[in-house]
Amino acid sequence: MDITGAVVDVGAWLRGLGLGQHEALFRQHDIDAWVLSELTDGDLEKLGVPMGHRKRLLKAIASLGAKPAIPPPPQSSPDVAERRQLTVMFCDLVGSTAMSGRLDPEDMREVIRAYQDACSGAIARYDGFVAKFMGDGVLAYFGFPGAHEDDAERAARAGLDIVAVVAGLETRAKETLRVRIGIATGIVVVGDLVGQGSAQEQAVIGESPIWRRGCRPWPSQAASSSRRRRGGCWAARSS
Repeated sequence: MDITGAVVDVGAWLRGLGLGQHEALFRQHDIDAWVLSELTDGDLEKLGVPMGHRKRLLKAIASLGAKPAIPPPPQSSPDVAERRQLTVMFCDLVGSTAMSGRLDPEDMREVIRAYQDACSGAIARYDGFVAKFMGDGVLAYFGFPGAHEDDAERAARAGLDIVAVVAGLETRAKETLRVRIGIATGIVVVGDLVGQGSAQEQAVIGESPIWRRGCRPWPSQAASSSRRRRGGCWAARSS
């Protein structure tokens, strides 16, 4: 289970990580969402999982227990707002409104859960950060809290993986799922706390977070800022 109490679709999660080859192994040993968080490096080694895959799995498992919002800053610092470059990804399940109208609510919940797990797995694979789940929307950051020189490329590769993995999900929707993805890179200011209690998070202000609101209904697109950052090598196709 993740921090929200929702049951993780282990198969979709593994495929999102690019480790779908271990799905049969996990099922053979009855490793489901209830015991996933208890797996150790020793457990995975006994199962014959290679070291590199063990490291990726343990990192992704740890992220399942993390609150999907940026952690608050140290209380000792009165002003922690920080100016930095950030790549923002926003994923949206295509046709979800019509789908929810014809599916039973419990079936729709399973569809959304599988979709979110697939997105989370792909984002974690490229060291991105899931900032928020918003119904059928997934907001992710590449470059905060941790930064890499190739964050824009990581986001683009994660987006391409998400398109492929989501299209391959077998759900109760009985149809091929499609996803819209918007990616933008820009300078933002991160740090001011907004909200209260469990809803509190750090605000991210800048052009990149705003750009996602204007994404056209196409499977994947990247703003010119992100295409420049990764050498203009962005490409995506719809099946």
